[in-house]
Amino acid sequence: MIACRRFAIVIAVLVAAAPQRASAQQEGVFTDPEDAGPEYAFQGEYAGEIGGKKYGAQVIALGDGKHDIVLYEGGLPGDGWTRKDTKNRVSGLRYSDDRPGAVVGRNGDRWEVTVYPTRIELTGELAGQLGRAHRKSPTLGAKPPAGAVVLFDGKSAEEFKNGKLTDDGLLMADCESNRKFGDHALHVEFRTPFVPKARGQGRGNSGVYVQNRYEVQVLDSFGLEGKNNECGGIYGGTEPIVNMCYPPLTWQTYDIDFTAARYDQAGNKIRNARMTVQHNGVVIHDDAELPKHTPGKNAEGPGPDGMYLQGHGNPVVYRNIWVVEKK
Repeated sequence: MIACRRFAIVIAVLVAAAPQRASAQQEGVFTDPEDAGPEYAFQGEYAGEIGGKKYGAQVIALGDGKHDIVLYEGGLPGDGWTRKDTKNRVSGLRYSDDRPGAVVGRNGDRWEVTVYPTRIELTGELAGQLGRAHRKSPTLGAKPPAGAVVLFDGKSAEEFKNGKLTDDGLLMADCESNRKFGDHALHVEFRTPFVPKARGQGRGNSGVYVQNRYEVQVLDSFGLEGKNNECGGIYGGTEPIVNMCYPPLTWQTYDIDFTAARYDQAGNKIRNARMTVQHNGVVIHDDAELPKHTPGKNAEGPGPDGMYLQGHGNPVVYRNIWVVEKK
């Protein structure tokens, strides 16, 4: 506990010197890594080889000095590991008196794990080290191609109803595009806050409503199972093929290829909408069928509709949003 108390003293001094940061600290909602406290230093991804086999790990901060770790045999999700492969979750990692600057936990009698901000050390049945990994989406910062409709480039929010900018020029959640689209491809970048004590839908909740009808969930689901109400899920419908959620306060991407539902002249639906989604460059929905709309915005219907970035009162922010309409 000695290391933890030292961290707490440092954070207290910083908070006293910066009133705006003090407010964020008290609320337990962080939008800047510099404000996030010592727990955030451990949170993230680690990767390497142990015994000639590839492994990945995700460390999740849960508040009050507690962390969980998920160890993936085969590599990190999207980099070797699939739902068919083995993973082990260890809960309750805590600060250690005899290992300052680390959090420690055990997987029963099989192995012990010690997490430092730069590495993980495993001893016992599984023995070795994993190094810190900092993955970046291959489509992060993708430039709109010729003919694309640029909805947000950081200069203004005029393309959105209720569009509002943060002080540093990011688009806040809870806004709807003025333009409407039929079949199209969409690129959007988002960042969730760090809310370590929150759980489930309280942990950085938003969503990208394609055509104002079908929600691809936005949430801090780092290290979770990958359900349809978690990040990357088609809310209430289809689970992602793999949970590609990066840690909070990390920029992430959705690249969505959407084909609208088809209707006859009488207004009856004759073909469901379909969607392919890449999350951080990995396909998580491959031509998924969308038999119904997602509650919370517009119902299904003929004709184009806009894009809605759902607001749940969480400081989720967006940037670099553009659309390529299909002819």
